[in-house]
Amino acid sequence: MSKISYSGYRFAPAIIHRAIWLYLRFTLSLRDVEDLLSERGIAVS
Repeated sequence: MSKISYSGYRFAPAIIHRAIWLYLRFTLSLRDVEDLLSERGIAVS
């Protein structure tokens, strides 16, 4: 399995992983994920 390249993305890989994990693990909407990340001080749009 090859390593995923995050070059060209706006956010750090850790933030992308957290957003994907929240979205899939808890079956949240994208708006819910955005709200949870903003509570942790991460501004995404």
